[in-house]
Amino acid sequence: MHREQLAGLNCVLDGPTETPMAVAVFCHGFGAPGTDLVPLGGALTEYLGEAAEQILFVFPTAPLSLDDLGMPGGRAWWPIDMVKLQMLMATGDFRNLRDEAPARLPEMTALLTGLLTEIGRRTGLPNSRMTLGGFSQGAMLSTDVALHLAERPGGLIAWSGTLLNESEWTRASSQGTKLRVVQSHAVDDPILPYSGAEALRDLLTRDGHAVEFLRFRGGHTIPEPAIAAAARLIADVASPAK
Repeated sequence: MHREQLAGLNCVLDGPTETPMAVAVFCHGFGAPGTDLVPLGGALTEYLGEAAEQILFVFPTAPLSLDDLGMPGGRAWWPIDMVKLQMLMATGDFRNLRDEAPARLPEMTALLTGLLTEIGRRTGLPNSRMTLGGFSQGAMLSTDVALHLAERPGGLIAWSGTLLNESEWTRASSQGTKLRVVQSHAVDDPILPYSGAEALRDLLTRDGHAVEFLRFRGGHTIPEPAIAAAARLIADVASPAK
């Protein structure tokens, strides 16, 4: 395991960097440190077994610091109006959240797309041998990237994400090759509404993407079954002939 800057993003890399059979890229959520999801590499490895030895895990750090907002060490892919989010949770009016297109989303999508391009250049692997995913805000960013790539990734993992930029995602989802998706969300999530996750699932399913949707109780987190499902998807992407 080591740290390296790739395509302008500080990353933690875990696994073979020269000749991996597949790559899995995971983006952390709003307010978390850049290393927040790194322990998941070990958890996924337990499910993957020997196959993990041939998979490179990449954990990029979001470029925006939240130190000035009283969150030392916290990072973000784009700013979030927490007061507005709390009001939406209080009123149950989530339509505005579904329609929201964060101003910095295109910039962050370009950054993450550039990371995948750099990984592909280094490893010689196509996007079809890569799994892209993340938690919360990282799941939203990963979804945006996956929907807009000319060559889509072999798998998409969306832990506790939601539907954003609905009109654009609807347009992009209907085009190109179909995605294999693992999506999980808690019915009692206090941060992002369960209804938003259902809306994202329904959008993807309607357009023919294969979505494994895991419903659970436990709040804004990643449950063990969602990690196991992600590992199965990563293994399939690593061995597409099986």
